[in-house]
Amino acid sequence: MEKEKLWEGVLAEIELSISPANFTTWFQNTKIANKDDGTIFINVPNTFAKEWLFNKYHKLITKTLRGLDPNVRSVEYIILPQNSNNTQKSPQITHRESENQLEFNELYINSEDNLNPRYTFDSFIVGSFNELAYTAAETVSKNLGSQYNPLFIYGGTGLGKTHLLQAIGNKLKETNNNAKVRYITSEKFTSDLIESIRNKDVYNFKEKYRQCNLLIIDDIQFFSGKQKTQEEFFHIFNSLYESNRQIVFSCDKPPKHIEGLEERLRSRFEGGMMVDVSKPDFESRLAILKSKLENKNFILPNEAVEYIASIIKDSIRELEGALNIIIGEIKVKNREISIQEIKDILKKNIKPYKAVTINAIIKTIADFYNIEEKFIFGKTRKKEYVTPRQIAMYLLREDFNSSFPYIGKKFGGRDHTTVIYSYEKILNEITKNERLDQEINQIREILYKD
Repeated sequence: MEKEKLWEGVLAEIELSISPANFTTWFQNTKIANKDDGTIFINVPNTFAKEWLFNKYHKLITKTLRGLDPNVRSVEYIILPQNSNNTQKSPQITHRESENQLEFNELYINSEDNLNPRYTFDSFIVGSFNELAYTAAETVSKNLGSQYNPLFIYGGTGLGKTHLLQAIGNKLKETNNNAKVRYITSEKFTSDLIESIRNKDVYNFKEKYRQCNLLIIDDIQFFSGKQKTQEEFFHIFNSLYESNRQIVFSCDKPPKHIEGLEERLRSRFEGGMMVDVSKPDFESRLAILKSKLENKNFILPNEAVEYIASIIKDSIRELEGALNIIIGEIKVKNREISIQEIKDILKKNIKPYKAVTINAIIKTIADFYNIEEKFIFGKTRKKEYVTPRQIAMYLLREDFNSSFPYIGKKFGGRDHTTVIYSYEKILNEITKNERLDQEINQIREILYKD
């Protein structure tokens, strides 16, 4: 589809999804500048429009584009002032904005390896929540195929897994320009396989991956239930592994919790190094925000930065989104804004936790540990039931601030001192039991996902 017609179709659908005022404000003077191997580059009139579209409408734009053109892989926004007479096929930014707007060539994603040059180890903020994953990724980049093969990084959305994966590839390209690197999402891998079957070109499909020195597959959980995809990938994996070629994966959960995954693939994933990226602590969130502000050449009062870090706890992506919203408001008002204004802005724009019932918590925990719900409510003292029961009590107290007597009542009329003991037991245990901490975070991911 021609880019003009594609964008007309996108605008027509988006206009039906948002208010007329927002549509006129944010989507006028936009157009597709270029289509390059699955990446759509959209012209926007200024930095503020770019940031607002990315933070508020990026998901809608990407989904609409993919609905009209299944080959769309990613979307980037390029500033082209309204009075520009630029008629080049590919847009170029001729000056650097005060916010350190990226040049077009920095946004370019190489069609051979699919790597974004912005994702490097130097630009990755390291904290206690991701230190092990960072160290493992850096080690792999220096010892390709000989240590931590495969490397399996898992954790929730928006925590920097893709950044780490691509940093490995960019580091290898920096040290060995001849190395063959390929980054791909599991969904794109499947769609490429389907296309090769349709075109009777499966052999070349396989060879493309077997020649890689480094193969990176993002969001491997989407292999779930796709038998043909798993079968073909199993053979590719074996070929790469036996040739000491490096394989790196990301996932939202450890292999044992991926439903619909063949046991032979599960064992391959678990045969290397598995590390998780957990949610950032307050100090790490603060460091991330300050780094983002420095990169944007923007100053916010410490009180404002600390407030943002205190209210957004789950995702680095949400942290940056909130920061961009605040900066955008300051630019629009052309003045400093108060802490109360910041609170009001974030209250309107930050998605709250999904409402979760106690029954949903119990069911999620029971499913996670593969036990019957009645044992969580029951009196049995067997360890396989006691720990899930204590976790349920811990989550009700920690995440929902339920009173100890209320929790005790819900669990068969237990005394509140029993609930206090269970809560404190888990609270203390997660500081020294990494596996338990990971499991609780995985349960939270399941509970709060869209």
